[in-house]
Order: sequence, then structure tokens, then C-alpha cells
Amino acid sequence: MIIASIGNFLFYTVAFIIAISVLVAVHEWGHYLVGRWSGMKVLRYSIGFGKPFATWVRGKDQTEYCISSIPLGGYVRFLDSREGAVAAEDEGRAFDQRPIWQRILVLLAGPAFNFLFAILAYWIVFVHGIPSAVPVVGQVEKSSYAADAGLQHGDKIIAVGDATPSEWEGALIAILDQLVSDGEVVLRVEGENGVERTARIDVGDDVKQLTVPNQLFPGLGFQPWLPPADIVAISEGTPAANADLQVGDRITAVNDTPINNRNDLFAAIQPLPGQRITVTVLRNGAEHQVSVVPEAAVVDKKTVGQIGVVPANFGTNAYLRKHSMTDSIGEALNETWTKAGFTVNMLASMVTGSVSLQNVSGPIGIAQFVGRSAENGFEYYMSILAVISISLGILNLLPIPVLDGGQIVYQTIEAVKGSPMTERAQIIGQQVGIVALLILMSFAVYNDIARLPS
Repeated sequence: MIIASIGNFLFYTVAFIIAISVLVAVHEWGHYLVGRWSGMKVLRYSIGFGKPFATWVRGKDQTEYCISSIPLGGYVRFLDSREGAVAAEDEGRAFDQRPIWQRILVLLAGPAFNFLFAILAYWIVFVHGIPSAVPVVGQVEKSSYAADAGLQHGDKIIAVGDATPSEWEGALIAILDQLVSDGEVVLRVEGENGVERTARIDVGDDVKQLTVPNQLFPGLGFQPWLPPADIVAISEGTPAANADLQVGDRITAVNDTPINNRNDLFAAIQPLPGQRITVTVLRNGAEHQVSVVPEAAVVDKKTVGQIGVVPANFGTNAYLRKHSMTDSIGEALNETWTKAGFTVNMLASMVTGSVSLQNVSGPIGIAQFVGRSAENGFEYYMSILAVISISLGILNLLPIPVLDGGQIVYQTIEAVKGSPMTERAQIIGQQVGIVALLILMSFAVYNDIARLPS
């Protein structure tokens, strides 16, 4: 188990480093290309911070292209007269000597390339196809917001306000958007009987609590639909094949743990390799109890228990979200726009205090998300890269002096007043920006550690 944990850690770390390196390279490439187009001299293009361990010098400007030792960022260094004398042949090519509108374009180019990368990533995902779950309501808790609104097991969500999501991810974003906006979610649902109706969920003052990570569905009182643990196949030579289990059985409990769906089944059996368990099944309307010992198996470098049953999949409540090469362009643009709007809305709500600050993730949390997506396959990895790229683009536009957005503010002030800000004012701004980022990163890392299992 220790070796498996180390293997997972290394896999997550590599997936995270690749993700950050790619996204930073894209961001800095935007600055680099537009800077070159504007006539600026590029001294260095670096992926990573710290001491370079690989350097190539290319072009008439003898630009250094570096891979540096700390793979958590990167930068483009332009010639700048504020940092030293400019050679006669380079006069007019320094960053601060170019027109202000060109400087602002260079600063905007980094975030713009992040958004372009997200569009490309989503385009690849939709051309390739990604499995998606139809937004259908699963178990509804009694005396909950969902129950009070009249939601029932099997209701298919047709619309959330004005949005018409076809899969759970879109429905989740729309639900959160409505909650954050006015504390109420208006759902148009279709019951299992085919009749459409409106369900209104009013959470009052509980919005902030519901936006704590992993608290939305428990707080609202319902879960996304998952197929029940119906056995559709039994593998030969497995514990299930040697026990009194049959195709068509519905597993309802493992030992004293109730089983409502396939996820519950996996969660109950996997931690118990080699331990005798009692499986309760519903067969022809009657309950039966079957004794079985899960065999040990290695899955994703972890030792888990398996009994050899194949539970039902999503059936008609799942589909492959796939489009033609041309249709995927529109889908990718829409997905990027939706995710960007959602990110801005959540950031603004965290600033005003209406959304929990526990949603802020640092490198540990991001590495876990990236690693898990990489484990699930190429399309999931590309999807999470798109989301992080959008977030990176938006965060860099914030008016914090050490970020692109703060530098754009500096350039705008210079354009208005007709001269650059004083060196002292810029230094104070940089110091304030660094302190703000350190506080944000400290808080993000604290959230990451708090979310780790004890």
C-alpha cells in the first residue's frame, strides 16, 4: 500500500508539472509573440523559475530560451530601459519605449492565449468525445430543501433557470450560478411519468454553507442519479461465481452498509480484500444473504477487494458528448465562455463573502484534480487543463501589481497622466501585490491541507 501511495504521488506530481508547464508556456508564448510583433526585444523566454538547467540561444536578438529548475511558473523578459542602459542599436525596442497601447496588448496576450488554449482543448475533447451523464435526480432526503421543492427520484432536469444543460456538469454550474445570484434555484424537471413541472429550491441564508466544497448536494438534500447495484454479469472463476450470486440480483447491502448504487458497492467492497463479507441481495422480491470473500486485485497501483460482479452502468442516462470538427468549434467557444463567466462570478462572490473561501485551491488541491483527471483518461485531462487555463487567464487579469492586470493598470495611469508612475509608487504597489499573493497562496495551501484525509 505504501508503494502504491508513492506511485500515486509521483503520477500526480508528474501530471501536475506537465499541466503547469504547458499552461505557463502558452501564457508566456502569448506575451512573447505579441512583444516580437510589436518590435520589442526579447532577452529571455523561460519555463520555470530559478536557475536554468537548459538554455538555447536563437535569433538575431540572441534570445535565451530556458527551462528552469522550479517548474511552477515562467516569464518573458523584455529589454527595459528602467533596468539598465539600452544599446544605441536597440533604442526604441525596450518595453517601456514602445507605445502604451502596444504594451497593454502584450500584457493582455498572456491571458488571451490561455483562453485560446481552453478553446482548443475543448475542441479536441468534443471531437474525441467525452462520456457525460444526463442530469437526473437520484436519492432525495426527507425534510430537505429538495424534498420541500417536490423533487423526486428519477426527475430529469430539463432547465435550470434560463439554462438548458444536457449533462450534469452544466447543470451543476447553472445551479451554483442561481444560488449565488439570489439564493433560489428554479428547476424545470420531467418526472418518470413524462409530466413536466417546476421545482423551486429556496435556501435562504444558507448559500455560503452550500458552496463549501462537496456540500452542495448533501445541503440541498439530493444526489445525482446513479444506477442501482444490479448484477448484469459475473466473471468466471471469481468469488461471486463461486457464491450464491446471480445475474439480475440487486445488491442492497454489504455487511451493515446500505448499497444504493454501483459507487456505494465499490466503496464498500474495495477496502476489504481477503475479509469475509455478507452481501444482501433482492431477488424476485425476496431478500437473500450471501457470504463471500473479496479477492485482492491491483487497480491503479492500489490493492483493492473485488468479488467479480459487473453492476449496471448508466444506460440511457449516459451518452458520449461528441461533435463534428466544425460543430465542436461552437461547442468549445460556448464551454469556454460559460466556464469563464462562472469563474468570474465565483471569484466576485468570494470577495463579497457570499461564497465560501474554502473553494480556493492551492498546488496540492490542483495536483490532486489534475492527477485524478489524468487517471480517468486523455479527454478528462484535457478538460481539466482547459478549466485551469481559464482560471489562470482570469486570475492574471486581476488588478494586482505583480500580475498582468496590475501592470495594465500602471500603463493606463501613465496614459492618463502623461508620464509613468514614480518609482516609489511602483515599488509600493509591487510590495502590496506580493503580500496579497502570499496571503492568497497561504490560504489556498491551508485549504488544501484541511481537505487531506486525516
